[in-house]
Parts: sequence; C-alpha cells; structure tokens
Amino acid sequence: MAMRLFLTLAILCGLYNKAYGRVSLDIDVKLKILNKPALKTIKSEDGDIIDCIDIYKQHAFDHPALRNHKIQMKPSVKFITKKTTIPNNGTSTAITSQIWSKSGRCPVGTIPVRRVSREDIRRASSPSHFGKKTHRRYSFLDKALEHKGNFNFTAEKIDQKQRHSEAFAATLGSNIIAAQSDINVWNPPRVQAGDYSTAQIWMISGTSATFESIEAGWMVNPGVFGDSRTRLFTYWTKDGYTSTGCFNLLCSGFVQTSEKLLLGGAVQPVSRTSGDQYQIFVGMSLDPASGNWWLSCGKNLVGYWPGTLFSSLQHRSGLVKWGGEVNSANVGMTKPHTKTAMGSGQWPLHLFREACYHTNIRIEDSSSQIKYPQYLSEFADEPNCYSTMLHRDTDTSEPKLFFGGPGQGLVCP
Repeated sequence: MAMRLFLTLAILCGLYNKAYGRVSLDIDVKLKILNKPALKTIKSEDGDIIDCIDIYKQHAFDHPALRNHKIQMKPSVKFITKKTTIPNNGTSTAITSQIWSKSGRCPVGTIPVRRVSREDIRRASSPSHFGKKTHRRYSFLDKALEHKGNFNFTAEKIDQKQRHSEAFAATLGSNIIAAQSDINVWNPPRVQAGDYSTAQIWMISGTSATFESIEAGWMVNPGVFGDSRTRLFTYWTKDGYTSTGCFNLLCSGFVQTSEKLLLGGAVQPVSRTSGDQYQIFVGMSLDPASGNWWLSCGKNLVGYWPGTLFSSLQHRSGLVKWGGEVNSANVGMTKPHTKTAMGSGQWPLHLFREACYHTNIRIEDSSSQIKYPQYLSEFADEPNCYSTMLHRDTDTSEPKLFFGGPGQGLVCP
C-alpha cells in the first residue's frame, strides 16, 4: 500500500512538473520575444518600466509579412489632425502627455515600449492568448454592408457565446479612408480582474465571421496590465479576433514611429463627475500610396498598421463605429452580470460632465472631404446594462455620442 501511494505521488509530481515546467518555458520564450534589448530604460512613477527600443528592431518586424518591410517614417499625404476639429469652447481640456513621460524621454530613433513581466503573462489563460481578444462574430455585418446609407441594428441580439458587450454609433460607406473623434477620458469603476472596458473607434471591413478591424482609444484592462489605470491602446485583427492581432505591441504587426507616446501607457488626469473633463483625440487615416493605416493621437502620429497585414482593409473601410466595449465572461444571459462599468459608469442620458462621449466625429471618403457622417445608427448589445444617446444641441448642430453604463444593477441583474 505504501509503495502504491509513493508511486502515485511520484506520477502526480511528474505530471505537475511537466505541465507547469512547460508553461514556465513558454513564458520565458514569450518574454524574450516581447522584451527587446533596450538602448535606454525609464522607471515611471506609476510603476511601469519603459524600454527605449531601436525603431528598426521593434517587434513589428518579426511578422512574416514584414520581414522585408521598409519602415515609413511619415505618411505620403497630410492627414486629419486635431486642428480640423471644432473647439469645445473651453469645456474640455486635451491631454497632451502620459505619466511615464514625467520620468524621462526616449531618444530620437527609438520607440517607448512597456516592459512585460512574468506576472503579466501568468494572468492570461495561456502565453499564446496573452494580449488577445476572444473571437467575435458580427451577425449584422453582411447585411449592413449591403446598405449604402442608414442601417437599423435594433433587430440584432448579442451572441451568448461571446464575451463582448458593445454600445456604439456606426456609419456605413463604400470607401471610408479616415475616421476621428475626441473621447473624454474616464476611469470606469468596478472593472473586474478578468474583464476590460474600453472607449474607442473601430474601422472594419470584410464579412461577419472573418472581419478585419483596426481600433484605438483608451481602456482599463487588469488582465493585461495588472492594475486599473486608464491607458492608451490599439488593436488589430484580420480574422475576427480568431488568431491574428493583439493589443498594442504584444504581437508583431503595428509599426510605431513616435518616441513620444507609449502604447499601453497610463493617461492622466481623467474626467470627474460634475467636474473637469479631459479628452484625447484619436484619428486613423489610410495612406493611399502605401496602403498603411496611420494612427494619430492629439498632434502626434504614433505609427501605422501596414497594409500588408490585411486584404479588404488594405484599400478602404466599410464600417466605422464610435463607442465602447466591455469584455467579460459574465455578459449576455449569464447571471449575475459583470459589475464592470463602461465609460464613466453613468448612463448616457446624463450627458456632459456625467457620461462618456465621442465628439468632433468625422470621416473622410472618396469625396476627400472631412465631414461628420450623414447617417449614424445606434446599437447596444445589452441596452439594460450599457447604452447610447446621440445628442444635438440644436436641430442643425452636429451629433455628439454619449455612451456607457454601470453594468450590474437594478435593470441589469
């Protein structure tokens, strides 16, 4: 009996060491890939470690499609910038820096990259899933792209197998080559450890199951960053989040050119209820000469998604969305619903100084004019938990989108 017990324990220990030893090895490999040799290191006051990486040795160029890629240091045409937006009459203040920049600067010829720790990767379900979204299918996309103008999303229902709950306004077009907005910055309350909450722009092309998307805005993501700070983020996918793409620079793909802005860097200050409002400008524009999609934040060009990463999105976007997302295992019919809030955590009907917003909403299409969309359709996967409100100060003024919600509550059990 004692011998049998000893053998059983020996086998279990062997299996444990084999499984967890393999995971530890996979984490080591992942860390070596992500944390490139630094020319300078900055310790931020918020605890992040920032490595200044040679711009030509960044992780982007590990992508098979970019092995022979020649970096584009600036776009071939002048893109929409903060100067094209309508002033907010002093009611909001633009955020022009991040917390890490108080502690130092990266030299010209390098880019700032947040160093990934072993603990960061351990929080993921596996090293291969670190920094990635779960698959989503937009059931409305095939039908929506058949329409050239307004499209009614009201008949759409959340897919209960998905972790995504979104609230947004969207516009359709056959040849959209740029989109932008000002997004006021909040720190949404009660973001759960396994969830994340965003305020962002999506530019989408393709079909429902394998759509292509580039995205940018701000987020709170404890799973990736280990805290509840509000951070600048980007994302891309070529196959509906199935296997391609990631947040920020956590996989190869996005090419950063700016030494000033940190993807994944904490943003401060944030807006306060009934108090001061702070916002960031986010713009995405297609360079027709290269097929690259450039990202602008404020007056800074951050970098670009190379056109070679995509198929249909290499030429145009057919759908643009402005709004927010909560990603959680506890959305849809799952009870209880997640407590993670979207936006400010307040309902959109509370409007300015209470709710999160997108304002100065603009697109550019084949007309080469920067304009706000003629048609905007609203949609929320779970309107009892997170919702939207398009608002105009007058009948002729441009729309502002207010969105968000508290998550679990009296009307969202």
